[in-house]
Amino acid sequence: MNITSFQNPRIKQLIKLRDDKKQRELNKMMLVEGWNEIDLALKAGFLPQTILIAPELTNRKYDNVSSEIITLSQALFEKVSYRQNPDGCLAVFHTPDKSLKDIKFSLDPLLIVAESIEKPGNLGAILRTADAVGADALLVCDPRTDIYNPNVVRASRGTLFTVPTIVLSNLDAYTFLRKGGITIFAATPQADTDYTSQDLSGRLAVIVGTEDKGLSEFWLQNADYKTKIPMMGKVNSLNVSIATALIVYEARRQRSH
Repeated sequence: MNITSFQNPRIKQLIKLRDDKKQRELNKMMLVEGWNEIDLALKAGFLPQTILIAPELTNRKYDNVSSEIITLSQALFEKVSYRQNPDGCLAVFHTPDKSLKDIKFSLDPLLIVAESIEKPGNLGAILRTADAVGADALLVCDPRTDIYNPNVVRASRGTLFTVPTIVLSNLDAYTFLRKGGITIFAATPQADTDYTSQDLSGRLAVIVGTEDKGLSEFWLQNADYKTKIPMMGKVNSLNVSIATALIVYEARRQRSH
């Protein structure tokens, strides 16, 4: 199919999926842009409903994928795109239908719990870290941003499809971790001990919160341990995605010894 009109209903539908969380929830669909991100989703076993290609921007072919293929002009593609300098590939996927039952613990599970993360870029970066470190899952508690927001997908580089990512309440996450025998480490400047001085090698969940308010009292009270990252300068906190990466990579390092 070739679409040439800016008034085409499919174009309007794509823009709604891009911009409107309620539309994504209603349709249970999401946009994934970029051929690297689409390829990662395909390799993870997800099949797009529709693939949109701008031949003026790419020579990429998806002849071996049994999805609807739509071609757009460069101008139309740029209208739908949520990127600067798009590469000409965009796909519509069903949102991953994951639940706690889908999480398969490794021998020494390593999980990340992200509470009330507001910025899509930070949540996407945490997903990339979770994938890179081989985390068993990312639990997103009481979120302030939609995990299927195109900017989360973009910042995650498609790892939303490779890391089991579950949205749930603090209480449900806590109950799940307790049932799994997972030790809970809360990352907070209020801790007395640096993360490099603690044993992070066992069945572990690292809990991180917002940069402005940190973790809620729920996690501070229910964590088994509190851990901190030493701050030598004038500011008292790091970007939450950087803080997450430091702690979980230390946990991975300890597992390799």
